Amino acid sequence: MASSDPKIVLVTGGNTGLGYEIIKALYALPEPYTLLIGTRTISKGEAAVNQLKSEIPTSESTVSVIQVNVSSDVSIEAAIASITSTYGRIDALINNAGAGFDGEIRDEKMSIREAFNASWDTNVSGTHVLTTLAVPLLLKSADPRLMFVTSGTSSMWETQPENWGTMVALARINGSPVAGWPKPKEMAPITGYRSTKAGLNMLMREWTRILKNDGVKVWAISPGFLATNLGGLSPAMLRKMGTLEPHVGGEFVRDVVQGKHDDRVGLIIRSQQTQAW
Repeated sequence: MASSDPKIVLVTGGNTGLGYEIIKALYALPEPYTLLIGTRTISKGEAAVNQLKSEIPTSESTVSVIQVNVSSDVSIEAAIASITSTYGRIDALINNAGAGFDGEIRDEKMSIREAFNASWDTNVSGTHVLTTLAVPLLLKSADPRLMFVTSGTSSMWETQPENWGTMVALARINGSPVAGWPKPKEMAPITGYRSTKAGLNMLMREWTRILKNDGVKVWAISPGFLATNLGGLSPAMLRKMGTLEPHVGGEFVRDVVQGKHDDRVGLIIRSQQTQAW
């Protein structure tokens, strides 16, 4: 890799939500990147590329679509084989693909076991498989970076009332319902989702340990409460709850790619602070 070569960045779930905003933030930079939009559906990835080029007509970077479904080993293996033959390395792997199925339990569309298994498979197991297969490509980079997109809801320390401070959101997601059973249905249940993201935090720590002597910089990134479609609530409804615009999260991850948070390697990082475990 020559120092002038564009850095190659793979963003899973890159066609929508935070993933798209990460791609967009990097695409808008004056320095060139080779951006790979990881997506389950090629047509959705291509639509994202068209949208990106309409929003940013000129760029020094290139953007391509890589089909990858993190719930399928066959899909992951094919994606890694394609990247290996075409590019030969990855400079930054951003494990952004994620899903929440708690609303499916609430609406009786999935059983608890089905929904929990689907959440863990997408958010943790699939991410681990992809990362494992991508490590040889990362080790070909002169400055390898590995990121896991976690959640502000994953902090166990912040589940304690004495640690909420004045943060209304913490009181809302960690407050206890009234006595009795069954409990009232929640508008935005997150039990399974936040459990998997807490697991993802430990996975980040494991990869920090495993790759420590290989020079790979590893983070879990907590991008903030963003107005995306994650969790089944519309962006409009989320904005009423005080969310940030998605581009804020994208720009934060861009900064990590650019080295602006290298002093916080191995931690769960928010843009302005380190997230408590």
